[in-house]
Amino acid sequence: MKPHFHKIPSTLQSSFSIRHDIKSDFGNIWHYHPELELHYVIKGEGVRFIGDNISNFTPGEMILVGENLPHTWRCKDEYFQNNPDLNVEAMVIQFLPDCLGSYLLSLPEAYLIPKLFEKAKSGMVINGQAKDKLAELMSSSIEATHLDRIIILLSILKTLAETDEYSTIVTGKSTFYQSNESETLRINKICNYTMTNYKNDITLEEIASLSNLSITSFCRYFKLMTKKTYYDFLIEIRVSHACRFLIENKLPTEMICFDCGFNNVSNFYRHFKKVTGMTPLDYKRKYLNE
Repeated sequence: MKPHFHKIPSTLQSSFSIRHDIKSDFGNIWHYHPELELHYVIKGEGVRFIGDNISNFTPGEMILVGENLPHTWRCKDEYFQNNPDLNVEAMVIQFLPDCLGSYLLSLPEAYLIPKLFEKAKSGMVINGQAKDKLAELMSSSIEATHLDRIIILLSILKTLAETDEYSTIVTGKSTFYQSNESETLRINKICNYTMTNYKNDITLEEIASLSNLSITSFCRYFKLMTKKTYYDFLIEIRVSHACRFLIENKLPTEMICFDCGFNNVSNFYRHFKKVTGMTPLDYKRKYLNE
């Protein structure tokens, strides 16, 4: 889908942005920016869209998003019901690749940092001890001032550059282009409608009408923007919700199948294995054991 350019607020007194967010939800605009973003979810659940990847997010997930890599964190429907007791919490650091000066990147001692920035273009899920150390550093950076902020950012970059405790998010090399306002509104309208109605039988006629396009034009437009068909996009969203229900382990697999919009069990099993590479039972066993 075509992402929206987002301008990160900046001040003359700061070379990078660090914030601790506590709010009702993470929003739902799929966007990109030239800054890298280290995003640590403390509270909140839902589905995240990063590049061409659709996956669940849960508390404790830490992700490094590279420059101009489109992304959004879309909370579960419960977060949009105006419940004052339900909110999200995250720590977020955003910084330009040369925020500490382009000369730093050319130093022989800093050769791992440009390599890190290149890896981040595909998105990185940070795990293990590296994640724990980074969470402490991010927390310290919120109250830090003056040179202490720079020292902490360098420590964060050092930890990210040296760790092998990560997994890559985007597997393909899709190119994303800038979008105008009308295209941004259209693609986010499609995304939000699908996230809200994925349990229902969404027809191409229905979604094309929502986009003010003919079915043929919509299919061509959606494939161009997302590098996948709308049907594949819908299936991935349904499977991502099924994954969350399986991990929660509160419902039988057959009930999860129909609750996620699949019309029969064999169809569900086929699509689930195609998307995840595992059967629902294997997926549940793997994550419950972890």
